[in-house]
Amino acid sequence: MSQSAPAGWYPQPDGSRRWWTGSSWAEVSAPGAGPVVHGEVVAFGSAPTAHPVPSSYPVPPDRPAPLVAGPYGYSPMMQVAPKSPGLAVLASFFLPGLGQFVNGQGAKGFAFLFSCFVGFLLLAVVIGVFVLPVVWVWSMVDAYSSAQAWNARHGILS
Repeated sequence: MSQSAPAGWYPQPDGSRRWWTGSSWAEVSAPGAGPVVHGEVVAFGSAPTAHPVPSSYPVPPDRPAPLVAGPYGYSPMMQVAPKSPGLAVLASFFLPGLGQFVNGQGAKGFAFLFSCFVGFLLLAVVIGVFVLPVVWVWSMVDAYSSAQAWNARHGILS
């Protein structure tokens, strides 16, 4: 379910306005509206209309364009799927680093997996007894906190 800016006239960087149909830009523009300064269209005298505006568009060109945040006066919404902190912890419980792979952090996942492998090798000299639990718990905590941070950056409550 993708959301988009509503249909209407939107200011462009060159000072003109362009018609957004709700899904794509029309070839028609309304010049002379003025540049956008601090979120408001600044008029600079009457400019001749170089491109006629078709009457089939429901919004007349002299109506103020709705201003929304984003580059070029519009902001199409992009939806992202949330990361599951619980799934990341569960994956790292069974294999350190797998939770990072689930979160999309391949390099970090490889580092945890490699650290686990080194810990197994160090079991031969008893140091691995201390290294393996630390890597295992650290991997789970990092997987959880990384998923939470990713969700927070994208405005998702988890």
